[in-house]
Amino acid sequence: MSETIVAANDAAPPSEERELGESELWQTLRAEAESAAERETMLRGFLDLAVLRHKSFGRALASLIAGKLAERFMPAERLEDLARGAMTEDSAIIDAARADLVAIRTRDPAAENFLTPFLYYKGFHALEWHRVGHWLWQQGRRDLAHHLSSRVSEVFAVDIHPAVPVGRGVFIDHGTGVVIGETSVIGNDVSILQNVTLGGTGKERGDRHPKVRDGVLLAAGAKVLGNIEVGARAKVGAGSVVLKDVPPCATVAGIPARIVGWCSDMVPALAMDQSLPERQG
Repeated sequence: MSETIVAANDAAPPSEERELGESELWQTLRAEAESAAERETMLRGFLDLAVLRHKSFGRALASLIAGKLAERFMPAERLEDLARGAMTEDSAIIDAARADLVAIRTRDPAAENFLTPFLYYKGFHALEWHRVGHWLWQQGRRDLAHHLSSRVSEVFAVDIHPAVPVGRGVFIDHGTGVVIGETSVIGNDVSILQNVTLGGTGKERGDRHPKVRDGVLLAAGAKVLGNIEVGARAKVGAGSVVLKDVPPCATVAGIPARIVGWCSDMVPALAMDQSLPERQG
């Protein structure tokens, strides 16, 4: 990795958002769908198909994201079977999806319930398809993983290479323009806003993309380039270009990025505060 911007003590691990068991989350989601159907009768059929007819959170999620990605040569039925199969083989996909949805509900002031992000947030849909694609990648089914990644990019404007491991409780807000390269790593409890790039610095091969640790906030338009590390609980300011390692708990901003402060929030990704420290003097 490149030189660190400045040395710092290791940050403590981020605190966790409250866990919701699958049954608790599913019952809440169903209740919200029932209420929405009563308020807006035009949505009754859609909500029945998307939520109410299903027996579990995982089945509803597989059906919903399959419909979002379906096209002529890959109909919804086949995609739903694929997603369900991945979730059956690896239950961590469903566990992570639940944590992702809780993260949205907790961190996004526009998310007044679980139902709206579940149905409509394309950052969430893209991420859950990525989890399926990453499972395929690990199984050696790379042609299909690439196909799904391409479709996700076309439909949701989120481009994540299927090789990328992504932790739990990740919030991709808005999603549009997010690009994450092949050898990137994303930890737990990370928040990523629109137009963020985790990219390389040129045409080098091998391990060439950023490693984003737990609790990091990547603000809108941030570009993090090269095989560098963004330490736990760091914050990258909007529009910044990061070319060197970021120490744990640091706030960096600018082109190129420089340290402008240290985390006042326990976990920037959970606080979702994109503001920067005021200059002194």
